[in-house]
Amino acid sequence: MKILGIETSCDETAVALVENGSHVSKNVIYSQIDIHSQTGGVVPEVAAREHILKMVPALSEVDFDDVDAIAVTEGPGLISSLLTGTVTASTIALVLGKPLIPVNHIHGHIYANWLSRDIDDFEFPIVILTVSGGHNELVLMRGHLDFEIIGETLDDAAGEAFDKVARLIGLGYPGGPAISKAAENGDPNKYDLPRAWLSKESLDFSFSGLKTAVSRLPISDTANVAASFQEAVCDVLSEKLKRAAEKYGAEEVHLAGGVSANKRLREMVKQRISLPVKWPEKIEYCTDNAAMIAAAGYFRFKKDPSAYAAWNNIQAKNRFT
Repeated sequence: MKILGIETSCDETAVALVENGSHVSKNVIYSQIDIHSQTGGVVPEVAAREHILKMVPALSEVDFDDVDAIAVTEGPGLISSLLTGTVTASTIALVLGKPLIPVNHIHGHIYANWLSRDIDDFEFPIVILTVSGGHNELVLMRGHLDFEIIGETLDDAAGEAFDKVARLIGLGYPGGPAISKAAENGDPNKYDLPRAWLSKESLDFSFSGLKTAVSRLPISDTANVAASFQEAVCDVLSEKLKRAAEKYGAEEVHLAGGVSANKRLREMVKQRISLPVKWPEKIEYCTDNAAMIAAAGYFRFKKDPSAYAAWNNIQAKNRFT
């Protein structure tokens, strides 16, 4: 089954073709990083206008022959950006007479781990750390589309903290790659930064205090500050993932989202957790992309094909539901 995926939740205009939830035949991504780096973060209305400009060029790179269904991100995300994708997908589905499948953006990140892999090579239950600029959750996955949020951020997501700290110490946008690169030349133990463990049993996250602590450091000591900050974030993320895996008897653990590309986080998770660990096969599957939306759409359609018609009532949503 070949699914056309469309993703416009934030600042990437993305279109992809994915067969049977795994085989990616096309993955087009128009990034807006150069535009938003000028303001140090995403300006929603600017992002929405760019989606309108880039949607047709993105679609022109895709062969519509033999498309069986269309999957699109309905949320969470920036409403003005999401509307470009949902209206486009609805129009294509109506014109082609193909099923239209709404997909939760976070579910898309979770299913990015199925891309370019054998879809049967997974053992449930799985505990997933989904972490990027806009979200930060621990998700228990008991089976396909059987999700339970068992931990989430109480303030800044980790990726958001990376962006804010990077701006604070004079690095570029997006903050994750900039801090990771700077940290290569720094001492992660130079500064003893706080870890917000919350209560002993808590699987939730908080990074606002860490961000405040960084603001009190000599920010001109860029490499050491970056390395110490990164170490504190990855310490908490990997330890909470370990605790969740033990508590819920996971068979394997996954990383998903933009911060899953962080090398130090991957190292810590592998060191601390003896279970099989998976993260997206390619860097472009970590960040926002349409292939992951098509993959999640495949599993939704497979579960209940009768639930999706060529004209589906899709509503753009800015919250995780």
